[in-house]
Amino acid sequence: MNFGDVLLIALPLLVLVGLLWALSAAFKPRDTGLSDAERYQRELAARSAAHQASQVQAALAVRARIDASTKPSQNEAQHSQQTEQNRSAVQAQAAKSQAAGQTSHQPAVLPNGQLNPQLAYELQNLVRNGQKIQAIKILRQATHSDLLTAKNYVDRL
Repeated sequence: MNFGDVLLIALPLLVLVGLLWALSAAFKPRDTGLSDAERYQRELAARSAAHQASQVQAALAVRARIDASTKPSQNEAQHSQQTEQNRSAVQAQAAKSQAAGQTSHQPAVLPNGQLNPQLAYELQNLVRNGQKIQAIKILRQATHSDLLTAKNYVDRL
């Protein structure tokens, strides 16, 4: 056998081996693992979701503490109802006295420029009970102030 005969047998054999290798590589199952970029994106999304959940939980806890401190208890609710009844009685009496041409016994603004303590207490109770608009109305009626001044005062209570 000479060199040409060996080449004639070896060359097709090498082509056949190369072809089998290419086919096996083509039909080999692909790696289904995640790339580093995909893994980083998923980790980042998980951290972001966990952070958002903790922020929401913290906000809910703060809101619950605020609600617990601002919502009146049953006794305080009864007290605020009594205060509301007293206020309506005072308003009715003031309306009667104004109709008769008299002034009320206690002015809304004292000579030193401060609000009557009873009126200030009544406004604070209204704000605590979530009735800011009602408090602004009463303050405007009592002091004849403009809306912005009354709103700013009630917001500071």
